[in-house]
Order: sequence, then structure tokens, then C-alpha cells
Amino acid sequence: MPDPLGVDFINRVLATSGVLLRESQHFFRPLGVTEAQFNVLNVLASAPTGLSQRELGDVLVVDRSNVTGLLDRMEKAGWVRREGHPQDRRIHRVMLTAKGRQLWTKVWPLYVAAVEKVVAGLARADIKHALTALAALEEGAKKWGRKMRA
Repeated sequence: MPDPLGVDFINRVLATSGVLLRESQHFFRPLGVTEAQFNVLNVLASAPTGLSQRELGDVLVVDRSNVTGLLDRMEKAGWVRREGHPQDRRIHRVMLTAKGRQLWTKVWPLYVAAVEKVVAGLARADIKHALTALAALEEGAKKWGRKMRA
């Protein structure tokens, strides 16, 4: 018989993910950025030499084809730039532009303040425990996914 606690846990994670996605859309829309664009800005803000599109996709856990379209829109907005690799034309380094860094600098403190409100009812120890549990869940999902594709 399946463990109902495990099923309840996965259902709660998925429900929470859905709520966080919906509310983040409401949060980011007035700031002129999507949650996916913010994630790119956030990752690149701590990568002064940029990242390849593949590295960016790996960090964001999204398909490379989705990264390409996302970066096309962000490049058009002037937030990122792609530079070719001198030895390999297939690789592009993605970097924040000054305009992209300015946008991230504006949005980041608002995001941190929103996160603080969301987690206000949780003790630090509970957050640490949840991080450990979610990391184990992520690893379990990766193993399950690899077996499904094998």
C-alpha cells in the first residue's frame, strides 16, 4: 500500500509551487519583468563573467529551447547580451547589461522583502529542515526521472 504521507507531501509541494508561481506572477508584473526573467537576472547578477546558455539552463532547470526564447526577449529589452566564444561558435556567454543590472538592483530588494513576508511564520530551524527535505526530494525526483528515461 502506498505511503499516504509521501503522497500528501508531494501534493503539498505541488500545491505550494502553484501558489508561489501564481503570486510571483502578480508580484513581478507591475515591475515589468516575468518571474523567469527575474530568475535569469538573479543568476547572472552573481556571474560577472557571464554563463553559457547551457550553464544558465542547467542552473534554472529549464530546457535549452526555452532559454533561447527567453534570452531573445531579454536581449531585445536590453537586459542581457550574448557574446560568442572565441574558439567555439556554438557557445554564447550571456551577461547582464548595465540596464539589466539596474533592473535587478531595483527588483532584488523588493523580492527579498516579499520573501521575508512569505516565510515570516516559519522558524529558521523549520526553514533549514525544509531545505534539507526539499533537496532530498529533488534528488529523488532526478533519480526517478533518469530511470523513467532509461
